[in-house]
Amino acid sequence: MQLNDFLKAGGPKIRKALEQHLGISKSYLSQLATGRAAISPSRCIVIETFTDGKVSRADMRPSDWAEIWPDYKQKNNTTAQEDTD
Repeated sequence: MQLNDFLKAGGPKIRKALEQHLGISKSYLSQLATGRAAISPSRCIVIETFTDGKVSRADMRPSDWAEIWPDYKQKNNTTAQEDTD
């Protein structure tokens, strides 16, 4: 699940709780959720934990999650796909 979708589904209380948990502003969370700002690997772990895995680190960093966390196994393989080239 994408972070933006999680936040929309959760409403303002969830958004505010995540802002406080991360120690960031509403506008910066919006930038992270919409992809205007990259989510750091350390924040990915915090967000994944906060969302109980609904938003995975692979969802937040689809192009490089396997390089950052080589031992990480996704619960489902809907976001990250192996290269077939």
